[in-house]
Amino acid sequence: MKAKFLIPLILFVVLIGFLAVGLNRDPHEVPSPLINKLAPAFNLPQLADSQKMFSPQSMRGQVWVLNVWASWCVACREEHPVLVEMGKLQIAPIIGLDYKDQRDDALTMLSSQGNPYLLSAFDADGRVGINYGVYGVPETYVIDKEGIIRFKHIGPLTMDLLNQRIFPLLSQLKKS
Repeated sequence: MKAKFLIPLILFVVLIGFLAVGLNRDPHEVPSPLINKLAPAFNLPQLADSQKMFSPQSMRGQVWVLNVWASWCVACREEHPVLVEMGKLQIAPIIGLDYKDQRDDALTMLSSQGNPYLLSAFDADGRVGINYGVYGVPETYVIDKEGIIRFKHIGPLTMDLLNQRIFPLLSQLKKS
């Protein structure tokens, strides 16, 4: 009779444990199966010139940042001044991945608010974003010289995050 009540009690305690662990995690740091794996390959037209293509393969030998964004994304507009400042510092090339957007809208946003990107690839249908495991924009990836994803951040970048996590990581990856 006691075992009948003990099993639900144990299951309840385990469930509370999982809930407690989950509530203490940062939602911007969702574990990605892509960390420490080769960045998915793609070949997309560039936003500014649809006749020119971009592939991550062209960045081999460089440490770089991939920022997934869209002109319709409110959080991307919040993040944009931080990216502009990051671009001015020229610590690493920033490549944009314009996700499920309208080309004219994206170009208008970059011309009016500044363009922090070395270039932006145009992912009109979102297939490349899906391959990168994009949950929603903005998302940012740090990719090393070998094309391996070393860091992923979900949500808008902040200067604190850049200074505390991303800049030190970029510096470390450049040395190796």
